[in-house]
Amino acid sequence: MRRSVWYLAVTLVVIVGTFLATVLNNNSPVLGLDLQGGIEVRLAPVGKTRSNAVLDKAVDIIRSRVDGLGVAETEVKRDGDQIVVALPGVKDRDKARRLVGKTAELRFRPVLGFLGPLPPTESGATSSSTSSSSSSSTPTTAATTTPTTAATTTTTTVVPTTPPAQDKRAAVVVLPGREANGPRYQLGPTALTGRTVTSAKARFVGGQDGWAVDLSLNGTGAAKFNALAAESFPKPAPGNAVAIVLDGVVQSAPAFQAPSFDSGQVQISGDFSQTEAEDLATVLKFGSLPVQLKEINTTSVSPSLGRDQLDAGLLAGVIGLTLVALYMLVFYRLLGAVVVAGLVIAAMAVYTIITFLGASIGLTLTLAGVVGLIVSVGITVDSYVVYFERLKDEVRTGRTIRSSVDRGFQRSFKTILAADLVSLIAATILYWRAIGSVRQFAFLLGISTILDLILAYFFMHPLVQLMARSRRIVSAKKVGIAAGLDTPEVSA
Repeated sequence: MRRSVWYLAVTLVVIVGTFLATVLNNNSPVLGLDLQGGIEVRLAPVGKTRSNAVLDKAVDIIRSRVDGLGVAETEVKRDGDQIVVALPGVKDRDKARRLVGKTAELRFRPVLGFLGPLPPTESGATSSSTSSSSSSSTPTTAATTTPTTAATTTTTTVVPTTPPAQDKRAAVVVLPGREANGPRYQLGPTALTGRTVTSAKARFVGGQDGWAVDLSLNGTGAAKFNALAAESFPKPAPGNAVAIVLDGVVQSAPAFQAPSFDSGQVQISGDFSQTEAEDLATVLKFGSLPVQLKEINTTSVSPSLGRDQLDAGLLAGVIGLTLVALYMLVFYRLLGAVVVAGLVIAAMAVYTIITFLGASIGLTLTLAGVVGLIVSVGITVDSYVVYFERLKDEVRTGRTIRSSVDRGFQRSFKTILAADLVSLIAATILYWRAIGSVRQFAFLLGISTILDLILAYFFMHPLVQLMARSRRIVSAKKVGIAAGLDTPEVSA
């Protein structure tokens, strides 16, 4: 019995406490495009119309890329030869718009030298051309390329203001760094491109390196990268560096720490922030689009239609919940109050979870998600009905209510578990196979189903146990537990 009290107390403290903390901090779920509005970006291929397969591939890459940036529930679809991207709940919408159609042309080029920043009168142009990249507090070398086993970091700090002597490597170009007022880079010809990158992942490595990006290159890329390393490694700075150029902007110019790298495993480290590392890894991971896209227009989407639908849905939900609560109270008396309390606790937990996921991974609540939550109410109520009906069967065999509570729960929980597993499997398959808003319906239905199992074990059963120990609650005329189980003559 003491364990049940602890279960109930801890459950109430955790759920009610986190809910109150969420509300008092003015946190709330992030609403989707259909509920809060947002922007809709329409893209079209440049040049001749591409095949359906190419456009479908571009849709998949854009969806994966934007989701990877934390823009959850993004709707990406084709409209003829155009691609429409709806961006809900985006804090930095300009950044998302830039990355939606970015071709992610990644090039590795040897560094021949540094030039000073553009004069202030010209820096505005540089700023506009580099605004798609995250800024760094270090105006020189922003990262260090190392073998995965390297333990030290070498950085370049010498920034000459005059061009170096002409290098034997031809095709010299001057490109800006990712800082508007940072240095410009003199670079040699492209040694390899991003098409040789097989994977990229941001990782916190600790120490002075902080956040880093782990790159894996295919066989061709590894061979070319090693050739570049062998040529650059013995040279003095800045000739020992390689520029990582993304869409004509130098993201970093790390110095080689070794003349070769095993199996094409490379780590880019330095003073990256978590956001910078994750953004770079996301763009590299999902690679280049198979077709060059241009933005046709960007439209602001009004949430008024979705808000009307939401209000109608919420009204229907309130009416439904009220009728369910009344039915439970009339049919099960005080046990019906357990059902009502359970629905309130479940609603608090769901609100807190959705709010947390919105802040942490960018989950946005859409109309489909609201429908999933409403459907889950039926699953929750079913669990209580299964338990209470099992209690009836146990009491009718001649047992007292107190002795029937544990025995009835042990047997009914198997049924509850089986029913919830069926719902959970269906939600998992739907989430796996579906796209767009349907996935959120499945996701929130699955979350609610798991929550139902937790509350059945840690809230419903302990609360009924406590109530069954009170003779007054059990035997109260017309409203007690015995009356709710249709056995008013049974003792506690």
